[in-house]
Amino acid sequence: MAQRYSSRRGQSNSENFMDYSLLFIVLFLLGFGLIMVYSTSSYEANLDFGDSAYYLKKQMFATILGLVAMMIVANVPYHFWERFAVIGYMVSVVLILLIIPFGHESHGAKRWLYIGPISLQPAEVAKLCMILFLSSMICTLGKRIRGRRGFLSVLLVPMPIALMLWQITNNLSSAIIVVGIAVLMLFVSCPDYKRFILLGLLGMAAAALMVFVIVQMAAAQPAAEESSVGFRGGRILAWLDPEAYASDKGFQTIQALYAIGSGGVLGKGLGASMQKLGFLPEAQNDMIFSIICEELGLFGGFAVIIMFIMLIWRFMVIANNAPDLFGALLVVGVLGHIAIQVILNIAVVTNTIPNTGISLPFISYGGSSVMFLLIEIGLVLSVARGIRLKDL
Repeated sequence: MAQRYSSRRGQSNSENFMDYSLLFIVLFLLGFGLIMVYSTSSYEANLDFGDSAYYLKKQMFATILGLVAMMIVANVPYHFWERFAVIGYMVSVVLILLIIPFGHESHGAKRWLYIGPISLQPAEVAKLCMILFLSSMICTLGKRIRGRRGFLSVLLVPMPIALMLWQITNNLSSAIIVVGIAVLMLFVSCPDYKRFILLGLLGMAAAALMVFVIVQMAAAQPAAEESSVGFRGGRILAWLDPEAYASDKGFQTIQALYAIGSGGVLGKGLGASMQKLGFLPEAQNDMIFSIICEELGLFGGFAVIIMFIMLIWRFMVIANNAPDLFGALLVVGVLGHIAIQVILNIAVVTNTIPNTGISLPFISYGGSSVMFLLIEIGLVLSVARGIRLKDL
């Protein structure tokens, strides 16, 4: 009897691991996101389309497709996708180039491709494919990544994609995320932290120099600031002094800050936002966090941040217990993507950094974003399924 019990216990301890905590957090964020998309967009959707649930329906359709894709990917062994790493990189390049002749322009940016009734944002494809390609590349390099050539090769691989995203699709935020994913994956793979300290210092120095130059150029030609510093230079000036550009580039930032400030600690109540009534443009997109703070207060805002921290913690647990380096790097890449995007979005909404136009994962309106984020979650769940309970 004791032997039978011991055998059963040993068998159960070697079962595959399923991270239900991660799944619950993702489903919670998706559900909360759908509620907030409806709350923030219902007024403008009713005015523009005569249907207050217009944006909600489109987001729900993309979410359902994403969940189906997530479950399919989660049940496929993650090593299956390694053979498509190079193809994925090439597909990313082709899709971005297709923006030039076939791209759809919206809100002054040409970033979308239409495949029948479905819109696709190549930037989201590029992020996923970059995670897959770098995971495969780092595993192939092995110990050579510690050398100067291996280190630089991993840093240079995402640069063509990042430059194309920036110049062709005018999407600097996605370019920053692609590079950030590469740096984080390289950081966990290479033990020489001095290089990363040097990279960080060089990056901060370059950013500070750029801001200084733009301010000096604007001061030298105050009558023609826009022409002298360019579009992105104007955003930096609006970040430094949003009230001076309240009718132009600083308008959205000021309205977002009004929303956050008027919400107080507990908020005005779900659906009771005033800023979404035509004052804050496209509130359901990049600035949805400000409406969360207005309707649910700082309590709601901090609750959302805590949920993302818990999500990142689950990623770290899975990465630390992954069966191999390739699986661990996949999870680290997804962690980097989501963490960087959350930090940038909240920093933009609170005017901590210049406005870059970046969505809040799982919550902001955007079909391509939520679909490919869920596919990435499927990859993480696939890695988690490879973990044996006895290894935890």
